[in-house]
Amino acid sequence: MLKKTYYITTPIYYPSDKLHVGHSYTTVAADAMARFKRLLGYDVWFLTGTDEHGLKIQRSAENAGKTPQLFVDGIVAGIKNLWAAMDISYDDFIRTTEPRHKQVVQGIFDRLYRQGDIYKGRYEGWYCTPCESFWTARQVDGGNCPDCGRPVELVAEDGYFFRMSKYADRLLEHINNNPDFIQPPSRKNEMINNFLRPGLEDLCVSRATFDWGIQVPFDGKYVIYVWLDALSNYITALGYTKDETLFHKYWPADVHLMAKEIVRFHAIYWPIFLMALDLPLPKQIFGHGWLIMKEGKMSKSKGNVVDPMVLLERYSSDSLRYYLLREISFGQDGVFSNESMLQRINTDLANDLGNLLSRTMTMMERFFDGIVPAPADGKEEKSDQELRRLALEMPSRIEKLMDELQFNSALETLWALVRRSNKYIDENAPWLLAKKEEKRERLGTVLYNLCEALRFISILLLPYMPRTPRRIWSQLGIETMEDLHKWDSLQEWGLIKPGTKAQRKADLFPRLDIKKELASLLERKTEKEKTGEKTQAPAGKPKHVSIEEFARLEVRVGEIVSAEPVPKTDKLLKLEVNLGQEKRQVVAGIALHYTPQELIGKKVLFLANLKPAKIRGLLSEGMILAATDPAGKVVLTAVDGDVPAGSKIS
Repeated sequence: MLKKTYYITTPIYYPSDKLHVGHSYTTVAADAMARFKRLLGYDVWFLTGTDEHGLKIQRSAENAGKTPQLFVDGIVAGIKNLWAAMDISYDDFIRTTEPRHKQVVQGIFDRLYRQGDIYKGRYEGWYCTPCESFWTARQVDGGNCPDCGRPVELVAEDGYFFRMSKYADRLLEHINNNPDFIQPPSRKNEMINNFLRPGLEDLCVSRATFDWGIQVPFDGKYVIYVWLDALSNYITALGYTKDETLFHKYWPADVHLMAKEIVRFHAIYWPIFLMALDLPLPKQIFGHGWLIMKEGKMSKSKGNVVDPMVLLERYSSDSLRYYLLREISFGQDGVFSNESMLQRINTDLANDLGNLLSRTMTMMERFFDGIVPAPADGKEEKSDQELRRLALEMPSRIEKLMDELQFNSALETLWALVRRSNKYIDENAPWLLAKKEEKRERLGTVLYNLCEALRFISILLLPYMPRTPRRIWSQLGIETMEDLHKWDSLQEWGLIKPGTKAQRKADLFPRLDIKKELASLLERKTEKEKTGEKTQAPAGKPKHVSIEEFARLEVRVGEIVSAEPVPKTDKLLKLEVNLGQEKRQVVAGIALHYTPQELIGKKVLFLANLKPAKIRGLLSEGMILAATDPAGKVVLTAVDGDVPAGSKIS
């Protein structure tokens, strides 16, 4: 029997600079949905990528003294590193500079021209370079872009135009006949009232004032304008007009996910392009709200963006993912603050979930030597029935909410089971049952039910916090029992076998001192602003360095003599490195790629004259040099031959 398919996309991000936590919000939401559908047994295709052409990129590259391709290559490497750190499980990463995309876009342009949907004309009007958007005189607000508020430029040039008005009535009919096509409803009303009903003007789909783009196939003077180029990624990535195996399997998309400021392009331009190509329209276009700071919308130009890498270095990816998905009603704007994130980690993750697991495992070891007891047959009490009934209701309730993309409500619903399980402990007071031998059978039932509740919770957590479930399974003793990790296993209560060996381990989410954490995050932000440090991969190499500049770097052979995890982090290791005449302590973010044991004895290249820094309160006195492969895996530099520790590289 063929699996149902599910195709979900993020927008392709514009790599003019590194991404902020608002971009992470969209991508984490798409990833949670993709993981959820995979958990249900769907054949999922999850696409993300980068939109790499246009005047803004060309200008940014020129300002950086790089070619546009070299400039975007560096930014894209950083984006892939970020997605790896956030456990984003995309199936494909499309870049608009790839031949597989460019060739198909040229074919699309040529077809639309030949069938009369594209014609040559002259454009005179207002253009916003940051938004890559054309505006009419009635749309600009005092000479500023109505989307971003920045100044627009008056542009007059010949070019190629797409006949938008030809398809406007057909699109309006489709929207009216398919109520879920544009969601939430406020976005649909905006598209109808602000754009379709006033009338669509033909769209300029080429530019001649810059050359960083895909050439018009029959007129080398022009490049294809960004939205016809960029939006086509959703089908070029599936091999449209080339090898169409994926295209026929997954198109039309189930949902295009994006922030609300680009809904217009996806809900009007993209469907009309598809109509002209005689292709089915996507099933849904969902524009979520913004992450708002105290200063307003998160924006690089305002300088109020939050770098997710800073948060990932200090807290687990699961913590950040949970906060983004739980804090904000998806579709609406939401306020982001470090304080609210830390409070959410303490209350929901440390107090509720972490405490539930640690209490259960502590009592299992104290009262049953870590062996899962057998529940008493046919002796359910009211609290047992309530806990079991709630757990068995969870899958269908959460599935309904996820189909509506209500991530925060799904997690809120799941936390009802977490909190009911904690209440179940208090109701039954296992520590009192343990004092009476005649209550031992009841004690076994209570602890068994808690283990089963934790199994249900762990499976339901998989889409949102992909690392935490395995840590729970490890403590329950079911880590290798894959049948107990599946969605289908949630149809039945009581699948953990009595006699399974459980073991209490480290706390899932240790409580945080919020005042200290806020101070550390502020110190980190201030230090970054002073030094201009970037936490993602550098955006390309400098054009040239002199031999004198290179000579300032003191690179030596270092031998790692000890390694241990940094407490309360997933990524950091504390290393001691022998440099021959001295030893240095280094904090390195490589715990996801190396275990402490496999590092000891390795000889690596070590930057010895880097300014010392404090990371998580630990002094780091240098840097181990490493490479990052295209998949985001970190690989330490190696030394060929038996070179003594401390030897200088020159």
